[in-house]
Amino acid sequence: MRKVPAVLRQARKAIADLDLLKVLQCEINHEFSAKQFQNDESSSFGDFVVDWDSPQSQDVVLCRRCESGEEVSVSAFLSAEGSNETSKFPRNAFMKVGVKKPGLRSLLQFDCVATAQVGDGCDVEIQNVNYISSPDLDSSAHKGPYISFFSSSDERLRDEFHKYLEARGVDKSFADSLLLHLHKKEQGQYVEWLHKLQGLVIPSE
Repeated sequence: MRKVPAVLRQARKAIADLDLLKVLQCEINHEFSAKQFQNDESSSFGDFVVDWDSPQSQDVVLCRRCESGEEVSVSAFLSAEGSNETSKFPRNAFMKVGVKKPGLRSLLQFDCVATAQVGDGCDVEIQNVNYISSPDLDSSAHKGPYISFFSSSDERLRDEFHKYLEARGVDKSFADSLLLHLHKKEQGQYVEWLHKLQGLVIPSE
């Protein structure tokens, strides 16, 4: 006969597992019923194509080649902090945008944030701009002037850089599609994690 304390410990564990299982199932049902981003139209990146979008990673990389021969690449991932509670998406996205001229090794690199505005609109905020003369060599000796828009008061320069990116497809519509894609990606990863955890908690036959 098994000792009473051992039976009680097993019973308490079974009850705890059952409670956890109920909470997990409730959370899974909530994610499926809420469909916070699943009902939105599929994200469209215009002329950009997806270069990297692993189910195990949080980031995405998009690329396009312009008619002029310029190569534009965008890498992005969701920020940890939320945006305005009344906006369309709860999180912003950090972006690095690289623009490379044909035949040149140098590129312009933009540090940006894709933000969801109040209502349905989205925007691209440029935070920093850097000229990199040789992207293959990670050394400050090969980097040009570094422009931080946290300190720059030249609104005209800021506006011209925004127009520069918009002409290459990195505009408000792109920001909306990017935020939608990243939020869907994260939600899918969260639901998959819940299912895996549920499989570990379900008692064996």
